[in-house]
Amino acid sequence: MKKLSFIRKVLFLTFISQFSIFNLPAAPKTLILGGEKGWDEFFVSDGVVVGNRNGRFGYDAVELSTRTTSSDYDTDLLLTFDEEKNILDESGNYQVVKNNLLFTNESVKGEGAGLSRGGKKGVILSGKSSALFGKDGPAGSFTIEFWLCPSLAENGEMVFSWRSSLNDDVHSEYQRISASFFNNHLDWAFNNIFVPYKVHEIHLRGFNTIVPNKWARHTISFDQETGLLEYLVDGRTESLIFVTDSGHEKGTICYPILGVKADLELCPDYVGKIDNFRISRAAVGRERAGIFATGNEKYKISGGKFITKPLLVSQSAVVNEIETVMSVPLQTDIRFYIRSGDNCYGWTDSYPLWEEVVPGEKISGVKGLYFQLMTEFLPDGAGCETPRLTEVTIHYDEQADPLPPFNVVAQAGDGSVKLSWSYSVDDNAGGYYVYYGNRPGEYLGRVAVQGSSPINVGNVTEATLTGLENGRIYYFAVSAYSKIDGRINGTLSKEVFARPSSRLSRR
Repeated sequence: MKKLSFIRKVLFLTFISQFSIFNLPAAPKTLILGGEKGWDEFFVSDGVVVGNRNGRFGYDAVELSTRTTSSDYDTDLLLTFDEEKNILDESGNYQVVKNNLLFTNESVKGEGAGLSRGGKKGVILSGKSSALFGKDGPAGSFTIEFWLCPSLAENGEMVFSWRSSLNDDVHSEYQRISASFFNNHLDWAFNNIFVPYKVHEIHLRGFNTIVPNKWARHTISFDQETGLLEYLVDGRTESLIFVTDSGHEKGTICYPILGVKADLELCPDYVGKIDNFRISRAAVGRERAGIFATGNEKYKISGGKFITKPLLVSQSAVVNEIETVMSVPLQTDIRFYIRSGDNCYGWTDSYPLWEEVVPGEKISGVKGLYFQLMTEFLPDGAGCETPRLTEVTIHYDEQADPLPPFNVVAQAGDGSVKLSWSYSVDDNAGGYYVYYGNRPGEYLGRVAVQGSSPINVGNVTEATLTGLENGRIYYFAVSAYSKIDGRINGTLSKEVFARPSSRLSRR
């Protein structure tokens, strides 16, 4: 009796071990974005760009796009230099008559900058009647601003020039506004611009040395409310003067009067880069509360983001974690969010809900046929540094196909065939499909009363197909589908066959 109990125990353990072999875990999978494959999975992007080989291992990386100046109500002229083959005034007030600047992507703002080689006139602009420099008469408040990255900053190099004449019934006065280098400083000159100022020529020159191959923002501004003419570099005042009859703030203001219409010359004799050239009909004091308040930031403080298109996996899956290759300078950040579902067509900006995830940490509750990844990029507080994302790897488990039943038997009847099988030993099986047809391996049957092949017969171990033609041979196979998701269908069982016959009704 003891010997028999021992044998039963061995047989029971053997059965359990065999059964556990087929209780297969989900298959681990990975989905890689970026890296060697590149970043073609964008669905929505805002404030980010794909840099050219700026990531780890020489791959392209996603980073914040540099902040470009935008046109507003007071904008008189705006050149962003972001288009490689076309420079135009985004305000529409000026026409580009001539352009000898080259395009470079080594910009401080936006996607590109202008590169001047010297020896040739850079850009010549002709103002329309709506432009500040498109007609004669009072000019009012104005601001001229641009970014420079000079190669040499040699004496006499000129960045900006406007030349005209102011005529009346008695005489004519030569007029000029210019910005040129002198002793490694940018010198602004105003000749016979302000009337009736007692000094014919005004100079404003910065006190900080211009550093070659370094970007700096240069601003000249006149405020008609106070008479303040001010020169700033990177938002800091370098030089100022009150254009009044007394030379002080309390004096009578002398206003700018422009003479005969003349073209603007940008970089007529300059070697280096220029970016985001803007003329505004407002003084910088007012602008500080508006668009120029953060004008010295390279990146938008609010950051940027990208969202992938819904990423389809072959079967229902569960996300486990994400792994990233990225560069995150001090005070910057990259944040990741993920969502999933079985049908992506009803998705909105807020549905399904996004779940924030951290690279390298376990993720729970994210599963479905589709995944979508959102990534936020945040600069440092000064807007000077950007994080970069080279690659994202999504680790997920894919549900394994349930195993088919091992033993299938077909028994012919009168216009029918009875199929029977043993339950699948796979714990993932939730039901069965019956396939049938008239040729081996081709299960295209449509005549059975129970429906066309394949037929979902549920979680049973036998099924009878009726309405079949007597005398004709039929081939059958059975598969199991997942109890987690009925759309996950496993492989077919071994094929069986039977031939219905009317004589079998007598049995």
